Amino acid sequence: MAKPKGMSNKREKEKQRQKEKREKREKMEERKASQAKGKSLDEMMAYIDEDGNITSTPPDPERKKVFNAEDIEIGVPKHKEVEDPLREGKIDYFDGSKGFGFILQNNGEKIFFHINQATYQVREGDLVNYTVERGPKGLNAVGVAKKP
Repeated sequence: MAKPKGMSNKREKEKQRQKEKREKREKMEERKASQAKGKSLDEMMAYIDEDGNITSTPPDPERKKVFNAEDIEIGVPKHKEVEDPLREGKIDYFDGSKGFGFILQNNGEKIFFHINQATYQVREGDLVNYTVERGPKGLNAVGVAKKP
């Protein structure tokens, strides 16, 4: 009866182990031989050029850019309104039980508002003045007041 391919005797297994050890030792010696020891500090230095790329040459001092620390904004920059902050519109929809509604702006767009941002009892069809703020889900009307 023939042996299955996966089965081998102790001598073959030992030969295989010795071969793997030899190969591993040869690879280790090859790595040690190719390793460049004694590099100078200048050879090991890496620089970042004016475009943010890593390079082995030092940057040109004439291309150096100076930044003011106060000008650097960390995080999301604050939105600056350039338009007139007080806007006019008409309350298009209001749900009193849920406490929110939409104001139809003069340009035809609708903007969300919450009852906490209104200064009076809100009803549909009222003409209002308000300011706009950016909320987590988009623009919101704040300081909603009935137009005199």
